[in-house]
Amino acid sequence: MANLVITATVGETDQKILKNDFLDFDEWVQSAVTAQMHKSWKRMQRTWTDKLMDDDTFTGSIPGNKEDFVALVLARSDYKDRAARDAAAVIE
Repeated sequence: MANLVITATVGETDQKILKNDFLDFDEWVQSAVTAQMHKSWKRMQRTWTDKLMDDDTFTGSIPGNKEDFVALVLARSDYKDRAARDAAAVIE
């Protein structure tokens, strides 16, 4: 999967408002995205470590590094991303 590039449009008035607090918009956005990625990773790690430990059919080891952990979780038949979970909730 290639790196994701995200673009945001900020109107003139909102730019003036943001300049009241921030010196560098790009640095601020990068920092906010990095913080959210960290929170999402920790939430996924906690959730799936608990699920794997409670799954009697799971006999493997839980990887200690992020890339292998995510690969393991995404390969499971019971994994659903946010869109799939929301779609399933609508059906229920």
